[in-house]
Amino acid sequence: MNVSSGERILKGAKNWWFVGPGGVARLRARHLTPGGALQPGTERRLRESGLLTTAPVTAYSLTVLTSTDCNLGCGYCFQNTSQDTAGGSRPPRIAHARLTPETVTSILRFTDRQMAAAGLDKLKILLFGGEPLLNPRGCVELLSRAVGHGLASASMISNLTLLTPSLARRLEELRLKSVQVTFDGDRDDHDRIRVRRSHGGTFDTIVRNIARASEVTSIRWTLRVNVSHHTFRGVDALVDRLAAALDPSRCGIYFAQVGDVGIGYANDLTPTGELAAGFARWQRSALDHGFSVSRPRAHLPCATCGYGDGRYGAVANADGTLSSCWETAGKPGWEVGSVAEGYLPGAQTRERWISCADLYRNQQDERALAAFRDAVDAALLDHLDETGRL
Repeated sequence: MNVSSGERILKGAKNWWFVGPGGVARLRARHLTPGGALQPGTERRLRESGLLTTAPVTAYSLTVLTSTDCNLGCGYCFQNTSQDTAGGSRPPRIAHARLTPETVTSILRFTDRQMAAAGLDKLKILLFGGEPLLNPRGCVELLSRAVGHGLASASMISNLTLLTPSLARRLEELRLKSVQVTFDGDRDDHDRIRVRRSHGGTFDTIVRNIARASEVTSIRWTLRVNVSHHTFRGVDALVDRLAAALDPSRCGIYFAQVGDVGIGYANDLTPTGELAAGFARWQRSALDHGFSVSRPRAHLPCATCGYGDGRYGAVANADGTLSSCWETAGKPGWEVGSVAEGYLPGAQTRERWISCADLYRNQQDERALAAFRDAVDAALLDHLDETGRL
């Protein structure tokens, strides 16, 4: 239940839970009105405890696509322009672009201007694609030069099929702290879905590359598990398999529904009680294996795309065009400016400015989806409480 633009009240098995921008609190029924709102005294105590306070933005969040190409042909990718009409693993994609030294210069000059306007002196960079490691030289050059522009840390979203131990070491030297990679269910499901454009599965390659990079770096890994009707039944086995192959203490894991974003990839799963129970079970299993799991949080604006004017972050394509969010990067008609010229006037970008929260807004019933997320989050808080991890 939303009590403001971001705070939530969730019904647990034994308690109510308040999830605010400053953290989580356990509530009893007496803390709520008959209508489910906070009692005035409860709200005052939460405010005094800082749970209603949003932490200030301390770093500028810059996403850079180093390459818009990808060596995989996943049918659900939001950068596809349609499905592969031949039924294979080569769906058409957004236009080719590759980060060059000249564009790096323009991006960093733009970033300096944006950081000065926001009063920020620290920079966080997300290396993105396509597949960012199709342009490793661009990744290295961007990070090495960004050190002189306040770079505090970097992260990367990659399919990891191209990561080598030596490249992992070099990127860590340049302040890469974490990498996110996706699994599409257990090995057999994954290798049918997350395939190379030249054909062939990727599961064992990804796991091997994580393990080898972990031997020579302290990089942390975020394992995103895509959930659809193709993968649902194999997720329990996947969690066990990843725990056996990797060091769970170095890994966070989260589970995400994947569906059609306008390119014809169907997901027949609906946000029902059965699916919520599955998410809760997978999270409990992950925690018991030693993985970290993201805690429920308030619905707050994304620093990169949630403010409508690029105040605290930006998404720069490899060709220097700006988008509001990485879901629209490289897509014709969704540009909101360029790193050379800055953002276009608001009147021109208003209809093009979407945030990550908007992606599935028209794909599912919002009320059902919110109820599903609340049920999953309440179950996780119950488990953390029961096991003393809260």
